Amino acid sequence: MTSALPTPRAVSPGTYAKRPPAHAAPRRGRLGPAASIGVLASILVSLLAASSAPTPLYALYQQHWGFSPITVTVVFGVYAVAVLLSLLIFGKISDHVGRRPVLLVALLGQALAMVLFVEAGGVGALLAARVLQGVSTGAAVGALGAGMLDINARRGGFLNSLAPTLGTAGGAMVSGLLVQYLPAPTRLVYLVLLGVFVLQALAVLAMRETVSRQRGALASMAPEFKLPRTARSAVAIAAPVMFAVWALTGLYAALGPAIIRTLVHSSSVVWGGLPLFVLASAAGLAVVLLRGTATRKVMYIGIGSLVAGVLITLASVASGSGGTLAVIAFFAGAAISGFGFGGGFQGGIRLVVPLVEPHERAGVLSLLYVICYLGLGVPAVIGGFLVVHGGGLVPTAREYGGAVVLLALAALAGLVRSGRSVGRVAVVPPADLPAPRASATGEPARR
Repeated sequence: MTSALPTPRAVSPGTYAKRPPAHAAPRRGRLGPAASIGVLASILVSLLAASSAPTPLYALYQQHWGFSPITVTVVFGVYAVAVLLSLLIFGKISDHVGRRPVLLVALLGQALAMVLFVEAGGVGALLAARVLQGVSTGAAVGALGAGMLDINARRGGFLNSLAPTLGTAGGAMVSGLLVQYLPAPTRLVYLVLLGVFVLQALAVLAMRETVSRQRGALASMAPEFKLPRTARSAVAIAAPVMFAVWALTGLYAALGPAIIRTLVHSSSVVWGGLPLFVLASAAGLAVVLLRGTATRKVMYIGIGSLVAGVLITLASVASGSGGTLAVIAFFAGAAISGFGFGGGFQGGIRLVVPLVEPHERAGVLSLLYVICYLGLGVPAVIGGFLVVHGGGLVPTAREYGGAVVLLALAALAGLVRSGRSVGRVAVVPPADLPAPRASATGEPARR
């Protein structure tokens, strides 16, 4: 049944629709476009920072509660599963009820998750906090990405690629520093994040809505894998790249702390957060440096860097005995493969997003994040099982890294087969023009 309400209209970057919906009429004191997109990007950074904040703490949790490496990866994987389910159920709802209501509920969920982390006294509470954190993150990411694109197509696409890498890097490193050098090591980082989420909720209240409400909110919560026809071939090419780069993130987040402690022979939690920080920082650098590069070239660079970096990392841990050269090689591999992460993730988003209408953005972005979190969670849980019941840490890291390399090479094969037509779809538009729609053939649609 056709909705009685009009579908959202595309707007020029940096502007809102000329006639805002009645429920979002502009009021004095409301945030403008630049401030609003900054708030949305900051929320995405905070969500990913909160997701990586527990990484340096896993060693402390193990010491206090005496669980195995399998439990570490289960706690990590439960978060990814919760994000997946939330994306499938709530990924499109902001296209119907608006971006602001979804974000406010998600930020409330994050705040409650931080309280659970602060009060956690065992694995059960830790799992509950991760589930709540995952559900609220999954509900928010589609609304955040679509909201930034609503305000400014070019900057929104760039921030959709950059913000997750900044959040992942910052969460791991800041958490490690707070745990190592400040009091209340298992509580302080969560209290800081709790304050951040409260402030961001207040900022969301001051924003204008960017889409009109539409009927069908309940129907949109029925999980389905539905893509606009014009984006299907692009998603087929982007999916293996995005799965591979997030599987790499899972390797560094779940197994990285144990690997680096083996190499440096140190129990410092700062070392535990450093691998993920290096990986994600290099990814952010790639997003910035490659933002003006043609999408097809970005993906080639991303895949090549990913493969090279993983191979260097595997060589560094091959002996398992450590040493200065091994440590240097490990972090060099993390930086190079992180650059590949940034290129592959950015390329995948830029390949797909220009092909969809504004009212389809949240759903399509949520589907892309489903692919990412499948790559993040499933291999990590398998890796934890193999550490205990397989050949141990070093052989598991080797097998995990080899699987990431094979995925990257499969993505490269798909990209080569796709031909040059796909690469012309997602050229970054000038700042003063809206992102072009593309035809089913991959050529920009004529206006």
